[in-house]
Amino acid sequence: MSFSAFPPAGSPSEQRQQGMESSGQGVFIRYPQTKPRVSYILMAVCIGVYLVQTASELLLGSDIPALLGMKINQAILSGQVWRFFTPMVLHGSLLHLAFNMYALYLFGPSLERRFGRWRFLLLFLISGFVGNVLSFIFSPDASLGSSTAIFGLLGAEIVFSYRNQGLLGTSARRVLVNVVVVAALNLAFGLSPGIDNWGHVGGLLGGLLFTWFAGPLLAIEGIYPDLSVADRRNKGTALWAALGVGGFFLALAALWIILQNGGLR
Repeated sequence: MSFSAFPPAGSPSEQRQQGMESSGQGVFIRYPQTKPRVSYILMAVCIGVYLVQTASELLLGSDIPALLGMKINQAILSGQVWRFFTPMVLHGSLLHLAFNMYALYLFGPSLERRFGRWRFLLLFLISGFVGNVLSFIFSPDASLGSSTAIFGLLGAEIVFSYRNQGLLGTSARRVLVNVVVVAALNLAFGLSPGIDNWGHVGGLLGGLLFTWFAGPLLAIEGIYPDLSVADRRNKGTALWAALGVGGFFLALAALWIILQNGGLR
């Protein structure tokens, strides 16, 4: 993936509005101005599923989608392994949905522009999966919500800013501090009763790991002022990183299922 780079122009506020980020080498980076379709599709799916949940409660007297898809440990132990993924699109209330969709709207589009659509989708899915695996292992309570995946986006912001701070300079360091503070505050808030903080921790871990192995590594190419910024990461790395991180936690979940079901017989 390539980005455009050029001498700074305009005020800092104008630069931010145009999707530009200051580098530490006297240029500004403009990320690809493609529409963040995956972010908006994920939001639409979550909203659509919640409408189905609401209709189910009104017409049938029970939230059937949640019963079939939320993380319920006993159901996973009985073989319903799809519950490691389906909680990502389910929500328990309108406030719950609104909070998560607002967070996805804040972090999703900018990350999708930097990562590209397919790598961003893998980031979201792997983060949510890892979050639900850790919740399954460490929390006996049923849970649902896309916050597992959204914490993965926070982890991705942390790693991206850290690994590219040599190029992005003070901009990366400022973002790094802000996102770490936001993640820490949300994890502290997650200690309240009724919140699946293990899912949050797992989602954050999934985002950190995936981005460390597959996130963009930016470098300036060319001779000033004819500069460009390229992602040095091989395109195929994202799939291998997803398989590696996902496979490790899948094996962990499988081992836990075996142990909880009485071990190998």
